[in-house]
Amino acid sequence: QLQLVESGGGLVQPGGSLRLSCAASGFILGRTNIGWFRQAPGKAREGVSCITYTGLGTDYADSVRDRFTISRDVVKKTVYLQMNNLKPEDTAVYYCAADLSPVRAFCTILDVPGWFRTTGQGTQVTVSS
Repeated sequence: QLQLVESGGGLVQPGGSLRLSCAASGFILGRTNIGWFRQAPGKAREGVSCITYTGLGTDYADSVRDRFTISRDVVKKTVYLQMNNLKPEDTAVYYCAADLSPVRAFCTILDVPGWFRTTGQGTQVTVSS
């Protein structure tokens, strides 16, 4: 059974950090591109970051570049999103998603919101003083 379970969200002050985790089951991370997207109340889904199945390719939204870092641990079957210097505009529910189409050697955040995700999951990130 394919499943992605997010965790690690919370309430943090501006300038703070959080690390999100996405535990994957039913996937082989070494063969799947994985990404994160977020959705704030009243806003559209926004691709945040993605990482290729090789771990060598990444993409980031301009709004998070140089603040967020995506990584993965193939043995632990977990993808991480390290978020530093958080801003109030980062407040959203964060989801991880997997590209189930034939594997590609690159990824783009524009595709991430349309990838497979486990319905009903997500982790809330709130940045507020």
